[in-house]
Amino acid sequence: MRKLPKINTLVIKIGSSIIAGKDDIDKVFLSNLSAVISNIKKDIQHIVIVSSGAVAAGFKHLGFLSKPKDIIDKQACAAVGQARLIQYYEEAFKKFSITVGQILITKDDFANRKRYLNARSTIKKLLDLGVIPIINENDTVVINELKHVDTFGDNDNLSALVSGLIGSDMLLILSDVEGLFDKNPSEFPDAKMIKEVKFFNEDILNVAGDSISGVGTGGMKTKLLAARKALDSGCFVGIINGKNPENISKFLSGEDIGTFFSHIEDPKKRKKFWIAYAATPKGEIVVDDGAVIAISEMNRSLLPSGITDITGKFGIGDVVKVVNIWGDEIARGKTRYSSSDLKKIKGLKTDKISEILGFKMSDEVIHIDDLVIMKQNGV
Repeated sequence: MRKLPKINTLVIKIGSSIIAGKDDIDKVFLSNLSAVISNIKKDIQHIVIVSSGAVAAGFKHLGFLSKPKDIIDKQACAAVGQARLIQYYEEAFKKFSITVGQILITKDDFANRKRYLNARSTIKKLLDLGVIPIINENDTVVINELKHVDTFGDNDNLSALVSGLIGSDMLLILSDVEGLFDKNPSEFPDAKMIKEVKFFNEDILNVAGDSISGVGTGGMKTKLLAARKALDSGCFVGIINGKNPENISKFLSGEDIGTFFSHIEDPKKRKKFWIAYAATPKGEIVVDDGAVIAISEMNRSLLPSGITDITGKFGIGDVVKVVNIWGDEIARGKTRYSSSDLKKIKGLKTDKISEILGFKMSDEVIHIDDLVIMKQNGV
């Protein structure tokens, strides 16, 4: 039996490969899911569901024989399917006198600090009222399949951001396989499942393959990247086979199923989590090798003397990338100077700032309190 932490707030991510039936949403699955969640809600009061399935719920209804590949067709299917999806959830949970609420969100809602905080307040209020928020990316106005910087890319990523947003204790990702294996179980019969991940490193990412269902947009690697984000926010993570909703109860009761990410190495403060994962960078600051060492190894703020170039247009308080001379991102942070002002003071000592600009906001371009060191793979 596993020893899990005390869980007050739980985020459950449900992908298309789990919720989609042959021609529509799997209503039997939703019925079983609602029964399981109504039971665990006796012990875990705050539960959030991040759910895919809008396109799956709409494409047959619009006359498509299979899930369309054209972006506009997908968005049309999502527009019709989203209403049907939330209706299915409402009908399933109504049997247990549980109210659900729909929240459609875009990456821009997370990138804007004010809307980010407003979203958190709304979700927390719904949870306090006993409502289960059903969250999905607003597929009708974004193009997530293109993996553009202004989209979440997939609901694995969205679920991690939601977990950090509300300070969840556990993110439970429902997968189409039993958990994380040391190699692809569909290709290698001798593949062994990794029951617990105590330390997250690049070796873990290297064992991940792509989605085996062909229904969803995210494979195991996207789930692992989402797990890393959630762990950075101070949220534990589980990956289990979600086809049988009873596995949720089994995992939460400590049964040795799925993969449990048990070690939170470096939980980020809420503001730094937003900087690292939610905010959309407005530009880049290129720094020399000395600044790279000062930031990444000595935990120091970024000063103008270490800056060699500026790209993009940004203002005071915007989030920017800090990159080395080769273009590799080493950090991300909120700048205290605009791009136009930085072009004037780059490479200079701090005592020259007032002389050149006529004012000085601070000695630091990005203070260490507003700076996040970025790992490889963009996280």
